[in-house]
Amino acid sequence: MKKCIIVGGADIHNYDLIRERIHADDFLIFCDSGLKHLHDLRVKPSLIVGDFDSHENPMLDVETIVLPREKDDTDTVYGVKEGLKRGWDNFLLIGVVGGRLDHTLGNVSILLYLDSLGKKGCILDDDSEMEIVSDQPVPVSDNFSFFSLLNITGTARGIRVTGAKYPLTDAEITCEYQYGISNEVLAGETAVVSVKCGKLLLIKIFGEPSRLPESSSGLPNCTQKKGTSN
Repeated sequence: MKKCIIVGGADIHNYDLIRERIHADDFLIFCDSGLKHLHDLRVKPSLIVGDFDSHENPMLDVETIVLPREKDDTDTVYGVKEGLKRGWDNFLLIGVVGGRLDHTLGNVSILLYLDSLGKKGCILDDDSEMEIVSDQPVPVSDNFSFFSLLNITGTARGIRVTGAKYPLTDAEITCEYQYGISNEVLAGETAVVSVKCGKLLLIKIFGEPSRLPESSSGLPNCTQKKGTSN
């Protein structure tokens, strides 16, 4: 399944992990300082966006949208919105967490934005994979060392976790009390996380060496979406 890949400027150390998830039919949007990853990712951008306050415009033979420096949206958010305009349903965000905490939290909130539109979003970094749990159950493979559930929207109710060391039934997690950290999938099983009311941020932590489990389609599970994709 094709996807739109958003490349931000946060540090990436495990380029092999990222390159395994990039396919020829993916649409790659490089956002300003995300261009620093161009050489190591060994790909050609489909689109470049940015105000170029943190990276010079490379003046490549690639469609480029030059943004004003004073604007409401960050370059990364603009890139996501541009991907939506072009009909993409599945998004993989890389180079968007780490470094400045304000940018990290803002980029994590993009997952909520995509979920509110019925789109699928996933953040992938050197250590983990992140996605939103809302109206559909989400599986967690035992290839992951740990997984955590965080409430970043309010109160989540009717939480159910099966196939894990610490199962939950009809539980509640609030922003003020985050007890869903460092759960483990039972060996040989697949944990399943669901919520009846509200949303949760699911963070799945890779084992050693870092390797992202694949679905049967060859894509990260967090970029799977029911229905068709551009």
